[in-house]
Amino acid sequence: MPEPGPVCWTLTTGEAGMASQVTGLAEAVGLPYVAKISRPRKPWSWLPGHLCPGVLNGLTADSAPLTPPWPDLLITCGRRSTPLSIAIRKHSGGKTFTVHIQDPRIPARCFDMVVPMAHDPIRGDNVFPTELALHHVTKFKLDEAARHFTSRFASLPRPLVAVLIGGKTRKHPFTQDECGRLTERLDHLRRDYGAGLIVTTSRRTGEENTRLIGERLGGEDTLIWSGEGENPYMGMLALADFVLATEDSVSMVSEACASGHPVYTLPLEGDARRLTDFHERLHRAGITRRFDGRLETWTSPVQDETARIAGLIRDRLRERGLLLPARSGANS
Repeated sequence: MPEPGPVCWTLTTGEAGMASQVTGLAEAVGLPYVAKISRPRKPWSWLPGHLCPGVLNGLTADSAPLTPPWPDLLITCGRRSTPLSIAIRKHSGGKTFTVHIQDPRIPARCFDMVVPMAHDPIRGDNVFPTELALHHVTKFKLDEAARHFTSRFASLPRPLVAVLIGGKTRKHPFTQDECGRLTERLDHLRRDYGAGLIVTTSRRTGEENTRLIGERLGGEDTLIWSGEGENPYMGMLALADFVLATEDSVSMVSEACASGHPVYTLPLEGDARRLTDFHERLHRAGITRRFDGRLETWTSPVQDETARIAGLIRDRLRERGLLLPARSGANS
């Protein structure tokens, strides 16, 4: 029998934004991968990632098992997954190449590669910052979605505006008053530009705000998706003329920027310094603009950060003597 090829695990503690990043990077690397969700129990979940002895024996009951054979590549995201990455690297005898997405807030030497955002302070020889969050949006997926959703969006007027609405976080309360003001701004686009709207909400939007959005923006010129039926998200990115995204989610804005369309950000009330730094960097670079009620077309200088990091990982794995499969067009 032929020798099995290199294997990848992705590992998070279950947050959708983190899962999107590890999945997107694994797909771009091009190895067969297994997606795992595992969570350390207390007291391990309270401790810094590099000070968690025995953490693999301290997982919650609903966690995926983390046992040999160990993967050749492990991609993690989020602070709570750091002790698991460190433990697997140790138990594998260094065989597993560990990549951690986001600032782990512990020394970078605990991993083989760290991929933080550019506004994070961590630096080092094995640290590769990105301006945008890694994600799973590719040209291949956008082209497939465009073919699939063209007829569904055909009755909506142009310009077509995709609106990605997040919601409440620790730093952004997203009250009903604020949601009401947001719907007024979107309604102006219908009146001033004759625009069609495709709006998607999230779990963080909240039931009352979601209901308010439906009441204020319902109509033949608007499609609102709030979790029922087929998710049109990828079709929105593929077919919209403009994308508007609330500023509460780095992942959501980064995915919007992969669409190739002009991206406007919608500020929310609150004070989150790291998010503010992220958006200011994108505005200065001309990647996004803050929405002021106008729709203007421009060309964004966006780079494919996910493909860049995947290429670096493949180089490191080859240096270890691993034979890697060619990447398919689906990951392009």
